[in-house]
Amino acid sequence: MSAKGNLYPAWRRILRAVERCLAVVGLLAIVYHGGFNVSSMISGSMAPTLQGSSLTDGDVILSERFTYRFRHPHRWELIMFRESEFGLQVMKRVVGLPGESVRLDDKAQMIYINGMATPRPASLQGIRYLAYGNLTDGKGANSNDGYYVLGDYSMDSQDSRWTGPVKSTQIMARPWLIVWPPSRIRFVNP
Repeated sequence: MSAKGNLYPAWRRILRAVERCLAVVGLLAIVYHGGFNVSSMISGSMAPTLQGSSLTDGDVILSERFTYRFRHPHRWELIMFRESEFGLQVMKRVVGLPGESVRLDDKAQMIYINGMATPRPASLQGIRYLAYGNLTDGKGANSNDGYYVLGDYSMDSQDSRWTGPVKSTQIMARPWLIVWPPSRIRFVNP
């Protein structure tokens, strides 16, 4: 009888530990699915910030969905949004905010917001934006009620120069951290 009495509490402790582990795993799954997204860069349109050309060689990026529940995207931040034509998840850099006019002088590499030169953060000084699409010949483009976005590799980026501003309802998350490959682990926003 004493052997049976000793076994029962041990099994009970084991079952309690398993129950707690499953509860923690379930809570983590809910937090992840409700607040995070992991995606892979399959295009060179955001190089050098995000790199890759296929699922096998692209940066793996952790994006979070919490920030934009409390505030709007800021200029120069990366955003992840659902592209309207095919429904793809896309990451681009916010240049123009709602209600602003964007103009690009690609010779001087200066971006003008509402006619005023807008300096870029130091981390973005090496990126060269090109006046293609609706920004050719010194013309400006209006953000209207959306966000004017550009890809960091301006020569090959399907961005607001071609598709127009991104509506706030299309924005899904804020890319936050490159998690793979190990040599590129870092935060992605300036």
